[in-house]
Amino acid sequence: MNNTALTNKHISLGAKMVPFAGYNMPVQYQGINSEHITVRTGVGVFDVSHMGEFILKGDNALDLIQRVTSNDASKLYDGKVQYSCLPNEDGGIVDDLLVYKIDEKTYMLVVNASNIEKDWNWIQKYNDKGVEMHNISDQTSLLAIQGPKAAEALQSLTEVDLASMEYYTFLKGTFAGVENVVISATGYTGAGGFEIYFENSYADKIWDAIFEAGASLGIKPIGLGARDTLRLEMGFCLYGNDIDDATSPIEAGLGWVTKFTKKFTNSDALLAQKEAGVKRKLIGFEMIDRGIPRHDYEIVDADGSVIGNVTSGTQAPSLQKAIGMGYVNKGKDIEGTEIYVNIRNAKIKAKVVKFPFYK
Repeated sequence: MNNTALTNKHISLGAKMVPFAGYNMPVQYQGINSEHITVRTGVGVFDVSHMGEFILKGDNALDLIQRVTSNDASKLYDGKVQYSCLPNEDGGIVDDLLVYKIDEKTYMLVVNASNIEKDWNWIQKYNDKGVEMHNISDQTSLLAIQGPKAAEALQSLTEVDLASMEYYTFLKGTFAGVENVVISATGYTGAGGFEIYFENSYADKIWDAIFEAGASLGIKPIGLGARDTLRLEMGFCLYGNDIDDATSPIEAGLGWVTKFTKKFTNSDALLAQKEAGVKRKLIGFEMIDRGIPRHDYEIVDADGSVIGNVTSGTQAPSLQKAIGMGYVNKGKDIEGTEIYVNIRNAKIKAKVVKFPFYK
């Protein structure tokens, strides 16, 4: 089991630790619901250092990224971040990721913890033009400071004007006295905030500085449990649940990051799929009757015929209702359609709604 540079800090704070993607990670401190509300209304800090980071450098770095990712990275400018996918050769997704343009010849890719080795090997397979690749995952710590009070909580630690940063942009600067920190206006919560990347050796110093700076705003450490409920309220996909090697970006509603203005892995097949239409689609639904949908529960119609399956589900703390995501047959994906979820051998009524759940 791998540890992050902050594992001992989490244990000392009384976190409940669980294995996640090969790492010993904090799932909760005070409780998922209260941590969730802290992020929605104030500010909280997640240790997400288990995520993977690759640096791609050289004259052909952009060319490689264009060939392996679905989005159009040629649209990036220095300091811009892009959400994208790594399509596989069979219509599915190797991973979803963030692409950071550092400069004309240097990019950082941020990938899911469970897929670090898989993604590295996949990209390397297409690296036939000598792009310099560095896997910096093991040396890099990543903290997500999320919530409407995040900029206010962090501003005393940096000269970067945090409040003026646009969503999905980043800057390198001094943070808490540490140079060369990547400060990114990104996150996985829909609550606003920042993600900061730095070398492991500064982890304790930066963690302590953040909690000192944000103390008057009630800043709290937040576990992965609340990260999951927060992302689910926004309808953000989780790799391994809502998207995987067998789901296409078109089915998953990720057509907006699938740009056919260029050739990329399996682009011809995905374009044909887009033009022909897909047989199933990822939907959001909220429960009408009482019950919490969970991963892999069957979705059925009024007659009890299986029409799909749940990929993610929870009792949403901000909404006080149960919500879920899942794939259903075409025609059953229209907003307002009544569907049912098989929960403990009972048909529990739900209805299809638009993302995000939390507005």
